[in-house]
Amino acid sequence: MKILKWILAILPAIILLQTLYFKFTGAEESIYIFETIGLEPQGRIGSGIAELIAAILLLVPATRAYGALLSIGVISGAIFFHLTKLGIEVQGDGGTLFYLALVVFVCSLLIVVIERDKLLSLIRRK
Repeated sequence: MKILKWILAILPAIILLQTLYFKFTGAEESIYIFETIGLEPQGRIGSGIAELIAAILLLVPATRAYGALLSIGVISGAIFFHLTKLGIEVQGDGGTLFYLALVVFVCSLLIVVIERDKLLSLIRRK
């Protein structure tokens, strides 16, 4: 189970961290995406910061569940915009960005399910 948790955490963390370069450097495809959804540059930079925080939280076992929740929130926005304004394929990428978003979502969701007792105990304390 320990190895599975690490795989489920590392995979979305790598995906989230890899996209940061494009968001923070203002890569053409990233600017196109956020202009299309009407959130350039605030959405690009803001989502990049949220993804950085989520990736760090995912890589620390004590905060993994919180990173998974944050990444689900951020990546749900990405999936929503792919399904409504961007399309599955963006600028001829063959759907790569969309499918990577799905990987992040599924891995993060599995972490939340596995760590649900930790999350529920936090809710019960409040």
